[in-house]
Amino acid sequence: MRYLGIDYGARKVGLALSDENGTMGFPHGILENAPALLPTLLALIAKEKIGAVVMGESKGLDGSDNGVAAAARALAAQLGAGAGVPVYFEDERFTSAEARRQFAPAEKSRKPARRAPVDASAAALILTNFLTRQKSG
Repeated sequence: MRYLGIDYGARKVGLALSDENGTMGFPHGILENAPALLPTLLALIAKEKIGAVVMGESKGLDGSDNGVAAAARALAAQLGAGAGVPVYFEDERFTSAEARRQFAPAEKSRKPARRAPVDASAAALILTNFLTRQKSG
């Protein structure tokens, strides 16, 4: 089964797709968080024959909901109802920081051009973490 991973943000939404066997997530792209987000995601789910969605669970370091948690849960509910696929949540804390480390230059400067792959890579980390946890029981 193929999975879609989502790293939901207030302005950008990172996307990842799993391989056909659902063993690992790979960066797929970035979407603007705009009114067209839901129909675009529903079309992607249909086109890629997605069997389940894994949404990053937006929490602060203390475990409480962060500023985008309610909107992420609302999108997850709409995706599940609209596409007829299960939606799971996976802790996303530290995934963006880990993805940034993968793309940061040696001198550790944070150039704006580096942001684009970070969102999709964070989604891939969220998805891979979920798939690994599922496989290990």
